[in-house]
Amino acid sequence: MRRIKLTVAYDGTEFAGWQVQPGLPTIQGELERVFTEIEKHPVHVAGSGRTDAGVHALAQIAAVSITNPIPLYNLKKAVNRLLPKAIRITAVEEVPEAFHPRFDAKRKTYEYRIVRSEVCSPFDRRYVHHHPYPLNVENMIALAPHFEGEHDFSAFAASDDRDVHERSKVRTIHLSILKNQEDRLIYQVTGSGFLKHMVRNMVGTLLEAGKGNFTAQDLSDAFKNPKGKAGPTAPASGLLLVAVEYTAK
Repeated sequence: MRRIKLTVAYDGTEFAGWQVQPGLPTIQGELERVFTEIEKHPVHVAGSGRTDAGVHALAQIAAVSITNPIPLYNLKKAVNRLLPKAIRITAVEEVPEAFHPRFDAKRKTYEYRIVRSEVCSPFDRRYVHHHPYPLNVENMIALAPHFEGEHDFSAFAASDDRDVHERSKVRTIHLSILKNQEDRLIYQVTGSGFLKHMVRNMVGTLLEAGKGNFTAQDLSDAFKNPKGKAGPTAPASGLLLVAVEYTAK
């Protein structure tokens, strides 16, 4: 049995997220369909995390166990030939059988893009959040680093089927920075892991700060209160999974 690590890029616009859902197109579902065709029996593809419907990825990490002896280069070509064009395998690597893309991940980095110009280019619209309204960008830039550190992010998480297990919602954010680049804002965040809708709610909170409705004290209060005030969930289109990091072996 071979364990194959996959680096996957995708345009999530037409998909109902990463995780398999009956009757809906998903990234995991398409990958499992292709590897099942290659292996001639049902195959499970594990991912580093569950991106939401409409969220994109530059480098999602997945893994699959197969018996087929096909060389890695040919495997990548075969899988990409069978996948829809919105999903592409950009790299393949043989890894130890125990490798798990989710449980072995140490850090993940997301990027969120906001276009502020009056008109959003049709070539950008699927990959940004268009917000052509006044914002105090200085407030947003100043608030972004306050997410850094270890905090309880319950107030920034949507309800999840994993909540029945009462798992901790404490996460460590290593980097949180907002950059103003011409007609757009680029938010970059690196953390130990992320909860459902967490990054989009963080972006919504930054936008509220830009509107003058949220302060650093409000953020501190939200960390202390699981039902505390947080910004609205920003649209999925602006969010991109940029990287997943693992400890070198």
